[in-house]
Amino acid sequence: MSMVDKLKGLLKGHPEQSRQGIEKAGDAFDTRTGNKYQSQTDTVQNKLNEQLGPDQQRPEDR
Repeated sequence: MSMVDKLKGLLKGHPEQSRQGIEKAGDAFDTRTGNKYQSQTDTVQNKLNEQLGPDQQRPEDR
């Protein structure tokens, strides 16, 4: 089993926690690079979130 397969297995069934992790990682990267690559970071975050599937809003978020 490859590392990618292991990562997919960990993320499966936990989309909200995964989205939070993606957001935190992107923000940390932006901070460390002085927002030099902010647009590229945002693109990567969006692509990763698309891979997780549709965003399920909780009733209190509506």
